[in-house]
Amino acid sequence: MAIYHFDASVISRSKGRSATAAIAYRTAEVIKDHRTGEVHDYSRKSGVLHTEIIAPDNAPAWAHDRSALWNAVEDAERRKDAQVAREVRVALPAELTTDQNADLVRAFVQEQFVARGMIADVALHAPGREGDQRNHHAHIMLTTREIGPDGFGAKERDWNAKDLLVDWRQSWAEHVNDTLERHHVHERVDHRTLVAQRADALSLAHEAKERGDEPAQAAHMARAVELDRPALPGMSAGSWSMMRRGLVTPAAERWQEVKQIAAQAREIAAEFKDWARDWLDRMIDGMQERTLADGPSLRQREPQTPLEHLRAVQEAARGSQRDATAPQTPLERLKAAQDSRGRDTAADVARHEERARQDLQREDAERERALKLEQERVLKEREAKHTRSHGLER
Repeated sequence: MAIYHFDASVISRSKGRSATAAIAYRTAEVIKDHRTGEVHDYSRKSGVLHTEIIAPDNAPAWAHDRSALWNAVEDAERRKDAQVAREVRVALPAELTTDQNADLVRAFVQEQFVARGMIADVALHAPGREGDQRNHHAHIMLTTREIGPDGFGAKERDWNAKDLLVDWRQSWAEHVNDTLERHHVHERVDHRTLVAQRADALSLAHEAKERGDEPAQAAHMARAVELDRPALPGMSAGSWSMMRRGLVTPAAERWQEVKQIAAQAREIAAEFKDWARDWLDRMIDGMQERTLADGPSLRQREPQTPLEHLRAVQEAARGSQRDATAPQTPLERLKAAQDSRGRDTAADVARHEERARQDLQREDAERERALKLEQERVLKEREAKHTRSHGLER
């Protein structure tokens, strides 16, 4: 299913990064950095499906040459801690083809970035061999200075505004949903926080219950249960690298834990939706076939709603001497989740938001620790290399 992911970060020399190295990796090309003399060769990297540079109409011709563009970006910066580029990473709908996703990204980039005067270098990536095969995504490298016929000018500080980032996040969701609708895909994405989406689903479920719309109530409740989970935390490049090498970090452990929680929430919601659909079909069939000779009606013989069915399942579990305080099946877990979450008040929502804020703070601290560990490892490797080279000289 289509998922929403939008992440923006800055590529800065203060963290030992360069625009030339970053773009070489993302596009799987060979780029020589004229400033340092380093050659960044990622031509053996696989999984890059499409690349293109999108520039304003008044940009010089060399801006469409990848090596010339990003070397010019590096040359324009004098500070040793300069922010040389901005990167935006977005998840692409797995339901679309590569060409359709390229059109989607191109339209978004043109409207939100290039129209403001930025140059965008886009790379569409396929899922990794060992990861989720729905993880199609795009990297969008952006310049931070205004561009004219004579090259780069002053830095545009307005592009760093938080309100603008919020607009970009919402715009990406709108572009994705418009594209999915145009290609007759029923899935949709939402840029809002999980807390906000869940509160909306609970409100819609309550409205459906009030008007007696049981199918809509069941669908919205399932959606609320699916959203009752922490957000998947981000990880630094260092943490990702360490996890791929089999090294355990607090950030990686938290990421894996939240991913498992999300998978379980989807499992519970999917099973509940399937059962609710079957229940409604049985109710309709039963009402059509019922006669006076049948005795008690189907409505009298079966639970009245999917939620009542879940209560019956839980009672049966207690009768089988299973631990009633620890639900054993996805349906029982759903009932427990609904009992504890189904009557959210404003105070409950505030508590969820506070919990989410604390989770983010912990994740930030974990990322900092992981980054520090990675920096220490790199420093030790450099020191060891320096020691070996001096030993050879002597």
